[in-house]
Amino acid sequence: MTDCDVVVVGAGLAGLAAARRLTATGLRVTVLEARDRVAGRNLGGHLADGVPVEMGGQWIGRPQTEVLKLVDELGLETFPTYDRGDGVTLYRGKVTRYSDETFGLSDDAAVEVGRLQQELEALAEPVSLSSPWASPDAADVDRRTLDEWLRANTDDAEALAFWNAVVPALFSAQPAEMSLLHFLFYIKSGGMIDSLVATTGGAQELRVVGGTHQISERIAAELGDGIVRLGSPVHTIVHDDDHVEVVFDGGSSTAARVVVAVPPTLAGRLRYRPALPGSRDGLTQQIPMGSVIKIQVAYPTPFWRDAGLNGFAFNLDDELGVTLDNSPVDGRCGVLVGFFEGAHARTAAAWTPDERRARAVASLVTLYGPAAADPIDYVEHDWMAEEFTRGCYGGRLGAGVWTQYGSALSEPIGRLHWAGAETSDVWNGYMDGAVRSGYRAAAEVLAATP
Repeated sequence: MTDCDVVVVGAGLAGLAAARRLTATGLRVTVLEARDRVAGRNLGGHLADGVPVEMGGQWIGRPQTEVLKLVDELGLETFPTYDRGDGVTLYRGKVTRYSDETFGLSDDAAVEVGRLQQELEALAEPVSLSSPWASPDAADVDRRTLDEWLRANTDDAEALAFWNAVVPALFSAQPAEMSLLHFLFYIKSGGMIDSLVATTGGAQELRVVGGTHQISERIAAELGDGIVRLGSPVHTIVHDDDHVEVVFDGGSSTAARVVVAVPPTLAGRLRYRPALPGSRDGLTQQIPMGSVIKIQVAYPTPFWRDAGLNGFAFNLDDELGVTLDNSPVDGRCGVLVGFFEGAHARTAAAWTPDERRARAVASLVTLYGPAAADPIDYVEHDWMAEEFTRGCYGGRLGAGVWTQYGSALSEPIGRLHWAGAETSDVWNGYMDGAVRSGYRAAAEVLAATP
């Protein structure tokens, strides 16, 4: 006899999406979550005056159809990210305002960035989303880092500075920290580069009224009492031909199958009895999470709008890489959201909160002028310090990993199934990818259930 039909490890979007699909068919499901909350890499927060802000993943693009369907089914609403006016870019001490697609780069650098983008997207086109390791010339592409490719294909310093800002904005990691194949797979997974970096028409187009963490909270409420068990860190999964036993702090649960829906690097820290195949263990050792500290800086009004700016800034000079307008839908104050990402996040993590605030405000003054000097509030969240995440936005694969270990990323092992944004072949690393991965894992379980 088993306690339930399926145990889901992790109450983020992937795990809860899987649990929702499985319970809809009548299966008995238990969801075990290490934290004292659901929603994983989505996290709601507040300014001192009660204004809600999101400290985790927050944006949804219109092409991200699965998460948008879920938002609608759960009775949540979206609103567009503010995107009227000009953006600004800081490079070598100069702030350039722009209203076109040049990102404020010099004419020569803009042309060079466009050329490199076209070449990268041409390389990405033949990459297999379902089996990147089987793509044409996969071994040759995978052994190079993105940084190696960029430096071999341009000596334009401004263009390189641009890519060295864009890549951390997407991955919270540096171009030298991922294989070229991983970058190509990722951009194809998300509809190519313009789709990933754009606000209107891109991945940052929409926000959820009240915050994306509500998606997980409403699923958990819909599942009902006793399904989601918080404060239950899993540490051991015992599996054989007949059943699984999932052991967590305070107890254990037995089931026919388990869906492990935590980041691969954390899945690799669990103990499995018997031990998993070497290919799976080797994989999880080599998918580090990104490095990011997310900040929200509040002002009495969104003053940049009065100056004809949309709040989007690319900073090629210092640690605060990207900012966007994150003001509440009711307009009761102005909020700029920004990120210390990749190497800059690791540097900033050694500073005190007061030092990070001072550095961030100094950057905002450079970008937006003296009106940015006196915020009414500052809040931050260091995702590297989260015990049950250890970084954001997601995991990445370095040189050689896709072709040596990639086939183990989502392949079930007996009664063990894997979910999470990193395992999705569409919108990999995004909320939509997390939802899709949960649905895939649920379909695998259902296919194997008599």
